[in-house]
Amino acid sequence: MSERQAMWRRLYAGWLEIAARFGEVQTLLVLAIVYTLVLGPVALVLFTLRRDLLHKRGLHVSGSAWSEAETASADLERAKRLF
Repeated sequence: MSERQAMWRRLYAGWLEIAARFGEVQTLLVLAIVYTLVLGPVALVLFTLRRDLLHKRGLHVSGSAWSEAETASADLERAKRLF
């Protein structure tokens, strides 16, 4: 391998290290922005409206998260049509 190829190889390896660092920083910034601008306000709105999307508030009273399934239309045609 010539000196010129070795120089280009070192330059390329150095560039890959720099790009990897930029990628890590960029990932952290995007995640922080999404959390701050999307998840944070949604959580605050749901908290202020006292919404329980997982229906967990009544679990301590009943002791179980079991809910009965709909059995009114459990026929063969409904089973063939999944969606």
